[in-house]
Amino acid sequence: MRQSIRYLTTSDGVQLAWTASGSGPALVRAANWLTHLQYDLESPVWRHWVRFFDRHFSFIRYDERGCGMTQWQVEDVSMPRWCEDLEAVVDAAAPQGPLTLLGISQGAPTAIAYAVRNPGRVSKLILYGGLCTGWNHRADPAGLRVFEAIIELVRDGWGSDNPHFRQFFVSRFVPDANPEQLEWLTELCRRTTSADVAVHLLRARADVDVRDLLPQVRVPTLVVHAARDEIVPIEQSRQLASGIPGAEFVQVDSRNHIVLETEPAWRQFKDVVLEFTGIGSKVAAADGRFAALSPREREVLAALASGRSNAEIGVGLHISDKTVRNMLTRIFEKLGVRSRAQAMVVARDGGFTAA
Repeated sequence: MRQSIRYLTTSDGVQLAWTASGSGPALVRAANWLTHLQYDLESPVWRHWVRFFDRHFSFIRYDERGCGMTQWQVEDVSMPRWCEDLEAVVDAAAPQGPLTLLGISQGAPTAIAYAVRNPGRVSKLILYGGLCTGWNHRADPAGLRVFEAIIELVRDGWGSDNPHFRQFFVSRFVPDANPEQLEWLTELCRRTTSADVAVHLLRARADVDVRDLLPQVRVPTLVVHAARDEIVPIEQSRQLASGIPGAEFVQVDSRNHIVLETEPAWRQFKDVVLEFTGIGSKVAAADGRFAALSPREREVLAALASGRSNAEIGVGLHISDKTVRNMLTRIFEKLGVRSRAQAMVVARDGGFTAA
């Protein structure tokens, strides 16, 4: 995965970091927490998400105000600003044609608001683990008390040298995480924002309420939620799906707010996304062509799909440039393509990996 970090200045003067990677139809992820554009590519929690969308789409993402590589110290972190930030990123990236919007967790309300305000620019809406209302708008006094307790924990323990404060916080996001994943996400807390800003952002989440916007959504919508999510109750996504006309609801079997790569739920999520976006048929068609490749040809195609030149492929596989050229000719014939660029598109659309 390759990316180039870019910056834009929002209307209220905030320096916002964004990036685009991959190729294919445009898919924009509304900002969600906890992310960091630089570290997400190596993250055992987030990298499979980035890799999947990068493989099939022109994937555009950014760090929200107050987090990651975006400016931390900001006064206004309200939902109207989140919507303006998303609009600024889309304008800067200038994707060709209508785009697919991805809203994860608190990114879902932002994506919904954008789709309502810009119906001509959005072709599809994907909401995963999404909020419909924050804690201040739910009839759940016990849940609100837990939320207030977490606020105090974050305020007092976020910046502590003792990681146990942050471990308690992040373990609710991924209760099935292994030690490496838990340690990485715990350290990300300090890498991505400060205690004061974290509290500021959590307070803003509590004020979210998009119930009035749901009937106004006019694009095909997929709503996915982990059955036993401890951060955002599944009832929140059920509200989203019931309020958005024609929305499709899919429940995956997990208790992690961020589905991990090793879970069957991750495969289910990928399958429903590919089917919903229409890429699934391309993947199925490509799978048959890949079966005709020899193990060595699969290695060459995998190297080609990663962007390597003939010389780099030869060095990596200990074969001559001429052998690489000959093998590419046979690969192109088997895949029914005429150029390197077409072969790369087929490989990436098909989620191709070497044997």
